[in-house]
Amino acid sequence: MSIRVFIADDHEIMREGMCALLRRRPDVEVVGQAADGRQAVRLVKELAPDVVIMDIGMPNLNGIEATRQMVADNPKLKVMALSTHSDGAIVAKMLKAGASGYMLKDSAFAELMTGIDAMARGNTYLCTKIARVIFSDYVNMLTNPKWSGGDGLTSREIEVLQLVAEGRTTKEIARILNVSVKTVDSHREHIMDKLGIHNVAGLTKYAVREGFTNP
Repeated sequence: MSIRVFIADDHEIMREGMCALLRRRPDVEVVGQAADGRQAVRLVKELAPDVVIMDIGMPNLNGIEATRQMVADNPKLKVMALSTHSDGAIVAKMLKAGASGYMLKDSAFAELMTGIDAMARGNTYLCTKIARVIFSDYVNMLTNPKWSGGDGLTSREIEVLQLVAEGRTTKEIARILNVSVKTVDSHREHIMDKLGIHNVAGLTKYAVREGFTNP
């Protein structure tokens, strides 16, 4: 029985490269691709893959929130984060969202396949560098009770934050999220109050630093 894989990455050359490599394995079937987070959520629900390879810096809906929505819809789904980000806070957010694995984009293809195989068997997988990061942060947590990787934002606030950072207008955000303009304004105010940031430039820098959008 083949492993059904879905690839979500906003760079076409990256998606096509992974497809070509994965198709060398007779027991792997690439069932679909997506170039943005919202498209990925919709297609994964429709195609029901076993494993999703998810880029974190996705437009419209970042990989963290897309993963959260996918796993909420299907708790058995295995998501492998594939990213350039090795920051512990970003890794923690992705794993908290429900990812079963995390790899860096400079990892060897053989390691990616090892991770996919592990997740297909119901296990988790972290590449060596990320495993070190997680261990280091765990030690920090044990030695510093006040340590926290969270930012206090809700899932919807993170969606709004990303769209603001991507330069969307309030009306555009309201249309994308299917809510009122007043609701978007309310979310924006809450975000600014929680983060102590009161301008779009500051929110954009924060969103990039936290991995919610690309620079």
